[in-house]
Amino acid sequence: MKDLTRGSITKLIFWFALPVFIGSLLQMTYNLVDTKIIGYVLGESSLAAVGSTNSVNILVIGFLQGLTNGFAVIASQFFGAGDTANFKRAVAGSFKYGIIVSAILTGVVLVFLKPLLLLLNTPEELLKEAYDYIIIIFAGMIILMLYNVCAAILRSIGDSFTPLIFLGISVGLNIGGDILFLKVIPMGVRGAAVATVLSQFIALVSCLIYSYKRYEILWISRKDFRIDSSLTAKLMSTGCSMGFMSSLVSIGSVTLQSAINAFGQDIILAHTTARRLSELFMMMFGVLGTTMATFCGQNLGAGKYDRIRKGILTSILMGWVWCAMTILASYTVVPSFIRMLISSDNRKVIDTAALYLRVDSLLYFVTAMITIIRNSLQGIGDRLTPIISSGIELAGKVIITFTLVPLMGYWGVILSEPIVWVFMVIPLIVQLVKNPAYARGKTVNEQ
Repeated sequence: MKDLTRGSITKLIFWFALPVFIGSLLQMTYNLVDTKIIGYVLGESSLAAVGSTNSVNILVIGFLQGLTNGFAVIASQFFGAGDTANFKRAVAGSFKYGIIVSAILTGVVLVFLKPLLLLLNTPEELLKEAYDYIIIIFAGMIILMLYNVCAAILRSIGDSFTPLIFLGISVGLNIGGDILFLKVIPMGVRGAAVATVLSQFIALVSCLIYSYKRYEILWISRKDFRIDSSLTAKLMSTGCSMGFMSSLVSIGSVTLQSAINAFGQDIILAHTTARRLSELFMMMFGVLGTTMATFCGQNLGAGKYDRIRKGILTSILMGWVWCAMTILASYTVVPSFIRMLISSDNRKVIDTAALYLRVDSLLYFVTAMITIIRNSLQGIGDRLTPIISSGIELAGKVIITFTLVPLMGYWGVILSEPIVWVFMVIPLIVQLVKNPAYARGKTVNEQ
């Protein structure tokens, strides 16, 4: 466990964020290796089929991750306040409501999956493989939810290292499973999906056993599962707020994906590859956002408002340093990475993916602010503003899909996110400055 309410802010943020960063890097590395394995073993067509499901996958998984991170924000506030009884109830509620929500979501998704893929203009020649892959991923949704709850609760008590260990186990098993189910036991794209679900299940069981043995504060009993309307309201409002925040962003991406799918296989493949690399480049923003949700939650519970303000500003500065590094990479080594990932010298794919990254990376410093401020606001109790900001992104992407894309083709897709980012960051900055916890921190510093 780690108390984030005392000690050097910069050091605490760095050492908490480092395991989260390594974990995200592991996950991103797996995504890139997965792309490489599928492309190498099954070919460009299968890779494009998996890529065509990317946005809907992110939509559903993103909601679940946001939900569990929201649960953990409430747990971190109780932990920061030293309220062990309510902390345990929050942990029990996180597992209980996580299972209920993911079970409902699984049923809905499995029923409407094929119509959704058709709605997204998935090319007919890719439809079967796309469906075969994504239906297995969604069938294992409850497993992913429970793993995310376990990892998020550990982070809420300041332990960001343990989730890294079990994520590493999952990634290693996933890569091994890809090789087994694609090459040794040829199952096609379904093999990649089976490998993902199995590796998550093993990581979940291992994480639960370790956490129970390691932390007495996580020992929960039947009484902790009793319904508490006040706590339920806090968990579900914060969890759904962060979940909907992620979903609104992803719905915009799903809308854009429908336009991208209409451009054909080369553009789908280029966009899929570019998005994998952009996820790698923007990884640090998510890491700092996750860190600040816990940091702000603990310090809000402890009433240390000056640390909240200093922590937010420190994390934004860290994010901007990362931005400069990604811009440099976009204009130097990116084409080589793209060629390696697609296992092909397809010039159109390489040039299109590189163009996407070179344009968008120039405004990553805005994205850094968006992610950090949005998660920080959640940590200090503002559930509405992050949703409004995400709603702006959704509206912007929908408008661009029906205006810029028909006029400019793929250039409209490239420009969509930078344009939307600028509009998204404005309400976040305004509300952060007005937020009582942030404002009190400024007053304390002036005194």
